[in-house]
Amino acid sequence: MRLLLDTHALFWVLLEPGKLPASLRATLEDPTHLVFASAASTWEMAIKQAAGKVSFPFDELGASLRRATLLELPVTMRHAEVAASLPPLHRDPFDRMLVAQAQSEGLSLVSRDPAIRRYQVTVLWDPEMQSPRAAYRVKRKPRRRR
Repeated sequence: MRLLLDTHALFWVLLEPGKLPASLRATLEDPTHLVFASAASTWEMAIKQAAGKVSFPFDELGASLRRATLLELPVTMRHAEVAASLPPLHRDPFDRMLVAQAQSEGLSLVSRDPAIRRYQVTVLWDPEMQSPRAAYRVKRKPRRRR
């Protein structure tokens, strides 16, 4: 099996693997599977860190990927072309890039984002799987009432 981690899945694999359902962890740890981490996801994590929304030791990224036996997937021009051709079913440009990469490279996408399922891509992470609430959730500022 060839898998691509969504950003929240990558975050949990590297920092909080206990937040992943046990069956999914077993799939990701299976040595016969190739598991990829996209440059788009690390870019998204860097943006969120700069905004104070997450904390990640980027100086240890390469070592963390190797320890987790993850393969790096760069963003290519072909990926950008496919992303540009996707219907506007999801507003997040990083998730759209991950869908494009999965489609281009023949990968199943590991994501619990229900909007991803609207694209022509195989998604591995049954929404029925139970796991703790996301530590990776973006903290939104409350709206001001007028």
